[in-house]
Amino acid sequence: MIHPRTLRVDYDKTISVVCVVGSELNVNLNRSAPPSSRFFSVKCTPSVWCSISPQPQETSYLSPTPLNGNSVLLITMTHASEFENDSKLSVWYYGENKEVLGRAILHLTAVEISLDVDADRDGVVEKDNPNKGSWKWGPDGHGAVLLVNCDSERSFWKKPDTEQDYISKVSDLKDMSVMVLRTKGPAKLPEGYKLTMHMSQGDAESVRVFMSRSPEVVNNAQSKKLLYNYFVRGYPLVLSSEVLSQEVPYIGGVAEMKFYVEGLRFPDKDFDGLISINLSLLEPICAGIPETPIFTDKVMFRVAPWIMTPNTLKPVEVFICSTSDNYQFLKGMRNLVAKSGYKLKICHEYMNRGDRWMQDELEFGYIESPPHWFPVVLDSPRDGKLDDFPYNELLGPDFGYVTRVAERKDVSSLDSFGNLEVSPPVTVNGKNYPLGRIIIGVAFPTATKGRNMTKVVQDFLWAQKVQEPIALFSDWLLVGHVDEFMSFVPAPDRKHFRLLLASPDAGYKLFRGLQKDGHGQAKLFEGLKYEEPRTVDDILNDRHLQNENNYVQSCIDWNRDVLKRELGLDEEDIIDLPILFKLVAEEEEEGKGNEYRAVAYYPDMVNMIVLGKNLGIPKPFGPKVNGRCALEVEMCSLMEGLGLSCTFIDDFASYHKLLGEVHCGSNVRREPFDFKWWNLEM
Repeated sequence: MIHPRTLRVDYDKTISVVCVVGSELNVNLNRSAPPSSRFFSVKCTPSVWCSISPQPQETSYLSPTPLNGNSVLLITMTHASEFENDSKLSVWYYGENKEVLGRAILHLTAVEISLDVDADRDGVVEKDNPNKGSWKWGPDGHGAVLLVNCDSERSFWKKPDTEQDYISKVSDLKDMSVMVLRTKGPAKLPEGYKLTMHMSQGDAESVRVFMSRSPEVVNNAQSKKLLYNYFVRGYPLVLSSEVLSQEVPYIGGVAEMKFYVEGLRFPDKDFDGLISINLSLLEPICAGIPETPIFTDKVMFRVAPWIMTPNTLKPVEVFICSTSDNYQFLKGMRNLVAKSGYKLKICHEYMNRGDRWMQDELEFGYIESPPHWFPVVLDSPRDGKLDDFPYNELLGPDFGYVTRVAERKDVSSLDSFGNLEVSPPVTVNGKNYPLGRIIIGVAFPTATKGRNMTKVVQDFLWAQKVQEPIALFSDWLLVGHVDEFMSFVPAPDRKHFRLLLASPDAGYKLFRGLQKDGHGQAKLFEGLKYEEPRTVDDILNDRHLQNENNYVQSCIDWNRDVLKRELGLDEEDIIDLPILFKLVAEEEEEGKGNEYRAVAYYPDMVNMIVLGKNLGIPKPFGPKVNGRCALEVEMCSLMEGLGLSCTFIDDFASYHKLLGEVHCGSNVRREPFDFKWWNLEM
């Protein structure tokens, strides 16, 4: 890349000039000529290359050449100098009769300077990539990647590494992006010249830069002063929100100096994720006058987005809570996780303080750069009694933490993360979403009042860009979470997954079939303590319940159409699960009456945990036919056709009666996608 620079010269003067290899010095010959000059000639040493624009008719600049009003001398240096002022160039000016009127002499020192990053995203910092100063998405794209350093390397008094302005352990460096300053030239720069690294105030709110100490740096007198002022455990802080510009050492000969760039915050509504860092060579004018930049190199980073993981990715760990009343649930989950071959982590009562809703408190995701990735937990603003768990128990080395803080008045049940899901990869109308699409629940678009996921969380999710969110209507539910009526399971064919939807219509169809086959007296909830059994006939004769489920089916059908459109699904990609709901009154403000919203009539089988080919499903306690629960039989029939195994877990007393199910009470950390987010076509 050519960096042009206008250079002032004066006749009858000798000046020393530093030229960066790859840059071009432009000298307006007429502007610097003595009065009455009509001709000029140029002489230079072999390492200097020059030309004239516009090209004169004469083939040599060694003899007097006519001087035009717009004659510009173009000077470049082919390689770095070994010594200061080791190259020369002189411009001779002549009068009408070719008598010498004066001459300008340049003593030239050439240096190579390159600020480099991993612009081709292969894990190696290459030299002077021409695309290092910009960002482009896609497999043929360019631009370096930067991680938010949101894990914690400290064992005691831990907090995210972004909250400390020093490097506490060398292991912290792997969470940062390497930036290399490469220089080549004489042992030192001419007097007064210096290198400065700088960035804008806006970018400095999102990034910090540390410098690596090396033996070459320590032995340099200029850098000793820098290290004395900014040294912290061998990695001085160079740039931050308090220090926007900082001199960095020039090391003689052929040298490389590493810098470590640390991301401080994720993309959000007010931050597009792009960061620029600049390196300038400054030239002195005279004492008391500021230096002027004569060369600037720029690199650009994009902060890696937070990425959610869908049910189709391989599980790593399962998280559940232990409470005084959920023994049956714990027993079922232990057996399921052990059978599936994954790790189980139990949050005990001293930490959960009676809050069993592991899904609602947090969402697992990850961040990734070409050489490194680690999981990052997103902490919900619901801030229940589990609030300390993500920070105190999960944050640590290579396990990051992020949250979004909302005003308490703005937080509703829809801010719990049972209301935050993500689809498997899909293609919609030719547009590929290889990382899937985030799904959230909100109020109906035309509602004059209603609950919504808080704006700060929605803004955060939208700003990540790589999993474009879809908004569904979930406010019709009492709890209001999308996981109450939908889930995804892996499949061997079609799109490699199925969308599962709760369906009152499928429930009534099943019960009518039982009635037709003479099982109208079979009972739901049979054998459950404190629960009144109901026969199939009772349910089918309950007109009010039928009307309530017609309303629920309409709400789900609205979402069905949205999901088909936004995920590119056909009916064959959807499986309807036989689940009934009922409406219950939610007390409103005094004098405003009650609001009616839906809850599951019996354990909501769609609210399941997916562990590879093993499904942990709420035990529905449906009507028994020939000794087997008809709802379980139907569920097994639907899932086993996809090669999936159903395990039914008793969560009735400890979760269902408290308006949640298996999925609400569990969470799964999964492996990341193989697909690299920076290869997305945007």
